[in-house]
Amino acid sequence: MTEHTITIAGRDDTVTAAADQTMLDAMLRAGVWMPNSCNQGTCGTCKLKVLCGEVDHRDSPLSTLTDQDRADGYTLTCQAVATSDVTVEAADGGTDAVHHPLIDFTAIVTRVDDVAQDTRIVYLRPDREFEFSAGQSVSLHVPGAPGERRQYSIASLPTDPEIELHIRREAGGVASDQWANGTIRVGESVELSGPLGDFVYDPSDTDGGLLLLGGGTGIAPLKGIARAALADNPEREVIVYHGVRTCAYLYDQQFWADLAAAHPNFTFRPAVSREHHEGCMGYVSDRLLEDLSTCRGMTGYLCGSDRFVDGVAAAAKRRRLAPRRTFRERFTPARTRDLVAG
Repeated sequence: MTEHTITIAGRDDTVTAAADQTMLDAMLRAGVWMPNSCNQGTCGTCKLKVLCGEVDHRDSPLSTLTDQDRADGYTLTCQAVATSDVTVEAADGGTDAVHHPLIDFTAIVTRVDDVAQDTRIVYLRPDREFEFSAGQSVSLHVPGAPGERRQYSIASLPTDPEIELHIRREAGGVASDQWANGTIRVGESVELSGPLGDFVYDPSDTDGGLLLLGGGTGIAPLKGIARAALADNPEREVIVYHGVRTCAYLYDQQFWADLAAAHPNFTFRPAVSREHHEGCMGYVSDRLLEDLSTCRGMTGYLCGSDRFVDGVAAAAKRRRLAPRRTFRERFTPARTRDLVAG
């Protein structure tokens, strides 16, 4: 099989990619960090400039990789494959990132818990050591749907014996509905790839408190981040907001209550936007503005839908949360393959 070399300009990194292997996959498997998030071509996080050589953009969406982007030499590395030896620009900040090589592994379904309306927690026991950082995600090869993959944030820590995934049911979804709420069985084996994503807890960031804002199952990676931060410093100030539409979507309440009981500087605040709930009525953005006079000096992790992330980011900015210390993870729906470039 034909192979091509990918060279990262200004660095000593050189990666070999198979003819049908995406550039991002080849780099991550080699332990070479490149920015990535949705890994389906919709967010643009992995966009890099090709300095020399040829690539096939394949089905990169025009909404993310425009005609002008292509003319200027840019590509989405999660979609593109090299068709010759190529050199790409280095990603900003990559040399300082914590790296865990991308691997494939098998895991056994050990437990499935119904925790809220249309929400299940699936626990998986890997068949090999799996290294990741709190906040990252895995790609699930959907059982019974060849070629279909779905990416889920990991709510657990690397030291836990099981991987914890929070799955919100979407009607007709091949993973969330047909598998996680359909054919899934305790004891079955599933195929996974990971770790993925740049939404990562940084243990070297020890200055100031943490502000963790999650919408719906966007609370999942924040669960791991909160645990990791408090394991490093049990006295650190950590404030968590969980935004949902109605009380039926709230879950893990006992977990957060136990964390608050064990750590005097930890606070959990649910926000229910469409139903009264014990003084917690309202959107996370509104509650944050009411509760906090300033977020100066804090680090923020924001996770949920585009609308949620944009709303809470604007509120946090009004309370002086620094943009350079604001990290976002946007949950995007699975991309429709007919809305792509030819």
